Amino acid sequence: MFCEIINGEQSAKKIYEDDDTLAFLEKSNDVYGHTLIIPKQQVHDLLDCEQPLLNQTMQTLKHVATYYVENCGFSGINILNANGIAAEQSVPHLHFHIIPRMESDTDHAWPNFTAHPHSLEEAYQKLTMMGEQK
Repeated sequence: MFCEIINGEQSAKKIYEDDDTLAFLEKSNDVYGHTLIIPKQQVHDLLDCEQPLLNQTMQTLKHVATYYVENCGFSGINILNANGIAAEQSVPHLHFHIIPRMESDTDHAWPNFTAHPHSLEEAYQKLTMMGEQK
């Protein structure tokens, strides 16, 4: 889907473009200004993306987000990203969602998780990288 937009085979409301990245409005029009930031190179997700391309993608994300806040009247932004089927990634191409926010809007972009049955200490013991050599 995104490759067709990159190749000009499918239209999109482009917000920003450079040699490596593209920002365009999400076609669902579910939230005013909902924007997708993608690398032009096909990479499945964040874990698949080489660091230089990820850096460029994040630079574009920051550039667009800053523009929205400083020039378009938004009060803030949410940045959303999913990696893999278990995380509900809907398109197999790395993408970040920018959800522009106003203090007066009623949109809710933050998940409302329920309590997890495992202890914080158990999670820490499994997940800690402290002491790991780089």
